[in-house]
Amino acid sequence: MPPLELSLRLGQSDDARAIGVLVRRVARRWILPDQPHDAGVAMLERMSAKVVRERIAMGCRFHLAWLGGTLVGVAAMRDDSHLIQLFVGTRYQGRGIARRLWLRTMRDAVRRASTRCFTLNASRCAVPVYRRFGFVATGPERLSPNGVLSTPMQLLLDASTVTGF
Repeated sequence: MPPLELSLRLGQSDDARAIGVLVRRVARRWILPDQPHDAGVAMLERMSAKVVRERIAMGCRFHLAWLGGTLVGVAAMRDDSHLIQLFVGTRYQGRGIARRLWLRTMRDAVRRASTRCFTLNASRCAVPVYRRFGFVATGPERLSPNGVLSTPMQLLLDASTVTGF
C-alpha cells in the first residue's frame, strides 16, 4: 500500500472537535510541563472545540494537515498577521508538516492582506522551530497577561522573500 499523501485545507466549524483534540494532546505533551499550573489549565480551555468554533466564526483561519482521515497538524492565524497555533501531532513531527502548514498559512495572509509582518508567542520548545522559519525573538521569555510563559517573536518579509515563497 502506498504511503498516504498529506493534504492541506482550510478548517471549518465542523473540524473544531478534531482540532481541539489534537492541539490539546500536543500542548499537554510539549507546552504544559513548562507552564504554571493555572495558566496551563486556562490554556487548555482556550483550545476547546467551543473556543475553536468561536474563533472560526470571528474570522481566525485554521489551516489543517491531514494524512488520510487523520488530522495531523493545525496552524491558526488571527488578523492575517498573528500566528495563534501551530501544532503537529507528536508521532508526525520531523516530517516537514509544520513548515508546510506555516508556508500555507503565511501565503494565505500575504494573498489576503498583503501581510509583511508576522508575530507569535512561542512556547519554550517551539522557539527553535520558529527560528528555522525566520522568526526572531523581540523580547525575553516572559509571562503573558494570561499567565502563559512564552517568547514574543516576529518575522518581517521583504518583497524578495514573498516572491520566493
